[in-house]
Amino acid sequence: MTRYEITEGVSNEEDVFGFHRAGAWDKVIDIQKCWLQPDPSNQIRNSVKAIAIEQGLPFFDIRANKGLLRQMIIRTTSLGETLLVFGFYEDDQSRITAFLDAVLEQNPEITTICYCINPKVNDYMMDLEMRTYFGKGYIEEALKHVRFRIGPKSFFQTNTEQAINLYDTVVEFANLKGTENVYDLYTGLGSIALYVAQNCRQVVGIEEIEAAIADADRNAILNGIDNAIFYAGDVKDILTPEFAQRHGKPDVLITDPPRAGMHPKVVKMLLELAAPRLVYVSCNPATQARDLQTLSEKYEVKKLRPVDMFPHTHHIESVALLEIRN
Repeated sequence: MTRYEITEGVSNEEDVFGFHRAGAWDKVIDIQKCWLQPDPSNQIRNSVKAIAIEQGLPFFDIRANKGLLRQMIIRTTSLGETLLVFGFYEDDQSRITAFLDAVLEQNPEITTICYCINPKVNDYMMDLEMRTYFGKGYIEEALKHVRFRIGPKSFFQTNTEQAINLYDTVVEFANLKGTENVYDLYTGLGSIALYVAQNCRQVVGIEEIEAAIADADRNAILNGIDNAIFYAGDVKDILTPEFAQRHGKPDVLITDPPRAGMHPKVVKMLLELAAPRLVYVSCNPATQARDLQTLSEKYEVKKLRPVDMFPHTHHIESVALLEIRN
């Protein structure tokens, strides 16, 4: 990788397969080896690029809105499973089939391939239909005592070893005794909720993405967990006084929002619920600090612990313990 590629990017006319240059939505830097990805990720990525070039498949140009090969996500697990998710700009079944068959032939370690057709202006794929081309449609990962099925639309921590440290920090801060009613906001596929379920009476999770909640329900069954309840919908719409009346007010509330932090309506509701203990997990300390400032009306920050989930970057995961003021 040259300094020019890092600072300026590359021509949109080149067939490159890698990552967006920082701050550039339309530039991609070609990557031969990513040092942060475990094997066989690099081998698969380079193989996919070579197959595409051999078959004469056009790489997507986001400025011109043309091309076939638009996106690829590789997810590997400590259990030896590998998921590929492709986004194609055009629904050209003959070329897609020939391409995916070649990818499978050259990379037998792949356990599942899913794909979608993305003709939109943006790269967001979570609102698109995912088709399973090969395998069971998901991969499995284990974090200590909990096993997870991870689908193509499910959010799951990319750093498994540090995810265990992160969730152990949540358990430590929550200080559960086995009798508590716990809420887990922005639960994803239920990863934190299911991780803490053995330590509480009941855990109630809320997540906006319906496919992730479907995974959460399946993961609860997979692990024999019967004290977890999950709801699909925007947290600001689901978390209401009526919801709390139906499920009981939380003794401990865990929240793990996206980078934008919590909606003001959610923060206001947390102040109304006034759970004795609140554990706030954040991938963006800036928005976490903003929300903690608002929550300081009723809460005091007792502990704050960073967890380095993203080595060699400036990003950090931050876990805060808040307790209600006397």
